Amino acid sequence: MVAVDLLNGRLKLRHLVLVVVIAEQGSVLRAAEHLHLAQPAVTRALRELEQIVGAELFTRGPRGVRPTLFGDAFIEHARTVLAELRRAQERITGLARGDVGTVTIGTLLAGSNVLLPRAIAALKESRPGITVIVQEATFDTQVPRLLDGEIDLILGRLSPLGDEPALRQVSLYSEPVRLVARKDHPAHQALGLKLSDLLAYPWVLPLQQTSLWQELERVFAEEGLSLPANRVECTSILTVRSLLHDTDMVAALPELVATSDLALRTLPLPLTSIRRAVGVTLPARRPPTPSAQLMLDHLQAQASAIMPS
Repeated sequence: MVAVDLLNGRLKLRHLVLVVVIAEQGSVLRAAEHLHLAQPAVTRALRELEQIVGAELFTRGPRGVRPTLFGDAFIEHARTVLAELRRAQERITGLARGDVGTVTIGTLLAGSNVLLPRAIAALKESRPGITVIVQEATFDTQVPRLLDGEIDLILGRLSPLGDEPALRQVSLYSEPVRLVARKDHPAHQALGLKLSDLLAYPWVLPLQQTSLWQELERVFAEEGLSLPANRVECTSILTVRSLLHDTDMVAALPELVATSDLALRTLPLPLTSIRRAVGVTLPARRPPTPSAQLMLDHLQAQASAIMPS
C-alpha cells in the first residue's frame, strides 16, 4: 500500500456522501436508489474512491457489501466531515437569520420530564423555526454520536469524565434520587421501613452500564444486600411510570421525576449518598451551533427557575 494524499484535490465531497450512504444501505444497488443514480455510476465512483484511498473499502458478498478495516476508518472520518459541513451550513444560516436551524438533544432520565419540556417550550416561543429533536439512550451510547456530530448535547445526570479531553460539562442543578412507589403501595404502610423490606417487591432499575446502577449497588452493599433479583432494567420514563402505576414495583428516580407524578409517592428511605448534578455534556473541541447555544441558554434559565441557588 502506497502513501496516500487525500488533500491533492482528487477527493470530492460526493465521495464522502457516497461511502456513507453505501455503508448505511449495505448495498451498492440500494445506495444508488437512495442517491437517485444509476448503479454503474455508483460502482465507478466507489472504484475511483478506492483508487484515491489506495485500499479496498468494502467487501462484496451475495447479500451486499460490508466495510473493510480501511472502510470503517474512512467512513468514520467521512461522517465527521459531513457533520461539520452541516454544522457550517446551519451556523451560516443561523447567523444570517437567527431563527432557523435544528438542535438534537440526547436525553437521560434526569432532566427529561420537567427541565427539558420547559426549555423546549421557551425556545419554541422565541424561535419557532428551530426544529428540536429529542433522542433517549444511555450516556455511553450517546457519547460517540455526540463526538460524531449526530447530536448536539446530552442532558441528564453528569457522569464522571475521567481523563476524557474530548468532552466538557455544564452543571445546571443538583438533584437527589428518591425511592418511589405508587401512592397506595403497601410499603407506605410499613412501620420502620428498611431497604431489606423492599426486596419483597419487584423493582425497576436503570441499565447496568449507567452510573446510577453502580451507586444503587453500593447502597445495597452497605446494607449487606444484593440488588433485587426480581427486576426490570429500563431507562424509558414512560415505561417506568406505567410499571410503577400498575404494579407493586419500586424504583429509584430523580426527585423531580418522582414528585411531578401525583400517582407516585416517595418512600421514607433517603438515598443520601446518591445526589448528582444534572447538566449538559458537550464536545470540548467544537463550539455549539447557534441553535444548540440557544437551547443551552434556555436550559440554564429554566434550571435556575426550577432549582434556584
